[in-house]
This record gives sequence, structure tokens and C-alpha cells, in this order.
Amino acid sequence: MRLEPTNIQLIGSELAIQWNDGQESYFGLEMLRRACPCAACGGERDVLGNISRPNVSYTETSFELAGWEFIGGYAVQPRWKDGHSTGLYSFQYLRRLAAV
Repeated sequence: MRLEPTNIQLIGSELAIQWNDGQESYFGLEMLRRACPCAACGGERDVLGNISRPNVSYTETSFELAGWEFIGGYAVQPRWKDGHSTGLYSFQYLRRLAAV
């Protein structure tokens, strides 16, 4: 069975995900934003494998969720109220974050 969410809801300052295997995950919005996997937030590797990490600054609205979209059958793309929306959170990445 391929892992995918069956329900996603914003509950206060948490994003709740119910998975098709019966598990549930809860993510604080600040933690979720700080874990953004996009190159602008998390950095990107050069040809030698070194990660160049950008200097990211946040505002109050950086941790407020405006909405989200499903990307294909493998990821969720949050839209944050500060305008950031380039992070693709794969379903597997979200499950790993939930385990931390």
C-alpha cells in the first residue's frame, strides 16, 4: 500500500494528518515551517556534495498557514501567510518529521 493522507486539517497551531495506514501525525506550524525542505530554506548541494545553507529570517506570519495543495500522489505543498510556498513535503518526509 502506498502511503498517503486521507485527511488533513488545521487545528489551532497544528497541522493534523490522518494516514491511510491508520496512523495520525500532528505538526506544530513553527516546526513544520522551520523544517521546510526547499532550497531557499534548507539549502542545496553543490557538485561536491557540500550544502550551502542560506540565512533564513522569519516573521510572525511565517508560521501561519494560509492553505496547502496536494502535489501528484506524493507530497503536500503548504502556502504560508508570508508568501512562502516553494516547499514540497513528501509524504515520507512528513512521516519522518512526525517520528522526531
